[in-house]
Amino acid sequence: MVKVDCIALPDVQYFEALAARLAACLTAPLVLTFSGEIGAGKTTFIRAMLRALGVKSAIKSPTFSLLESYQCQYLQVHHFDLYRIHDETELEYIGFRDYFLTDAICCIEWPERAGQSLGHVDINFAFTIEGSGRLLTLTATTAAGELILSCLAGKQ
Repeated sequence: MVKVDCIALPDVQYFEALAARLAACLTAPLVLTFSGEIGAGKTTFIRAMLRALGVKSAIKSPTFSLLESYQCQYLQVHHFDLYRIHDETELEYIGFRDYFLTDAICCIEWPERAGQSLGHVDINFAFTIEGSGRLLTLTATTAAGELILSCLAGKQ
């Protein structure tokens, strides 16, 4: 069961609009991964999604802390940035796997660095730089992920 959608994001306003539509579809628990080169828009998209979920406080990139958690209106969101992880055993020190046992949404940048520590993924968001815009490929690999993508398509 795999569902794939591609969306052109010509500027930051499109990022914000899509993130707001996504936020309206989210239910926990979910595992969302975000891939793409540095500067492709992973953190920008997650930040816009958190804003749409009602986070009013500063939204920091977890590049150095590895993890930032947010209590949104009705959801707990854990935002991981694994860019600085060199060995998946480093994730044991922050209890990485334990976060997936909670009723939360886990957003993981640089998921390939998690190796076998990362179990199932509901949706992967793959960002590709295209000129001044981005191409976003969404791949749902679970029934929960497919429901989110179907909801997202219905909110256009």
